[in-house]
Amino acid sequence: MIFKRAMLNRLSKSIAIAAAIFAAQPAFAQDMSFDSYVQLLMAKARAQGVSEGTIARMSAGLEPNRRVIELDQAQPGSPTSSGYPPLSDYIARHVDQARIGPGRREYASARGTLSAIEREYGVPGEILVAIWGHETAYGNVRGGFDLSQALATLAWEGRRRNLFEGEFLALLKVADRGYSRSELQGSWAGAFGNPQFLPSVYLRLAADGDGDGAANIFTNRADTLASIANYFRDAGWRTGQPWGVSASVPRGFDTASVSTELVAPVCARVHERHSQFKTVAEWRELGVQPLRPLAETTLVSLFQPDGPGTPAWLLTSNYRVILEYNCSNYYAMSVGLLADEINR
Repeated sequence: MIFKRAMLNRLSKSIAIAAAIFAAQPAFAQDMSFDSYVQLLMAKARAQGVSEGTIARMSAGLEPNRRVIELDQAQPGSPTSSGYPPLSDYIARHVDQARIGPGRREYASARGTLSAIEREYGVPGEILVAIWGHETAYGNVRGGFDLSQALATLAWEGRRRNLFEGEFLALLKVADRGYSRSELQGSWAGAFGNPQFLPSVYLRLAADGDGDGAANIFTNRADTLASIANYFRDAGWRTGQPWGVSASVPRGFDTASVSTELVAPVCARVHERHSQFKTVAEWRELGVQPLRPLAETTLVSLFQPDGPGTPAWLLTSNYRVILEYNCSNYYAMSVGLLADEINR
């Protein structure tokens, strides 16, 4: 009994010390030295069960990366009321032969793997390949930043400290699974691997696509594609529905009459460009015709980004799932159109 009380006393004292350390963290992490802040991160990592060996190798020689701070501070802030760049220009640059040709080759050579993944997750193989192609050019451009340094820098800088501190701690947990620091390289903002997952996303959704017991999204194609599929299933992908189809809009159609009245809680400027949701049958009554087969009861929104007389699409809820990956109409449209080209 005395032994148990002594153990409890020591445990309580350790918890109190850790709480005092964490409470000392300033509102902006750069208010303390980088080295002091890294020590704080290491204490939090220990408290979350990261091994000492991983902590040592992932923190060795850490110092702020000024280039990472510059890139973060160069990100756009609040959107303005100015117009949108043409979608057609973006599509011409991102749905080109440099992505279509390799995408078709990957799609053909991975047909068996993709079929198995589609049966398990319900997401079409061409969508998975298109994400891979858009994110890293099929694994050729994955980023060369030391993720430990990049995420520690962003957390210390403080502009989005809660986000990046959490991702740094998640990165250490990824490293604790046996990945070396040299393997854990990626974008300046912490995304890595073929699908450019953040560490927290990797921990939650990375999948073993070939049954070898690992989820290697760095060099393993099956794991990469299964992980993207798991992400899409988790985001609500509806099996059997396309992301959208091209549509014809009658001359003089009053788009204002079908504009959405909903205000999205996130990415409002993305969603405000989509119309109300109506069934395909209801759109037909208004003269808007899908140019590919789509069930009459399917709920879709109208999107004609470049104005009257330009290409238009009817978008299903699966388009919203692509937006979960990257909340940009330019991104989501290019993924959908690239997928269509890959499976043409």
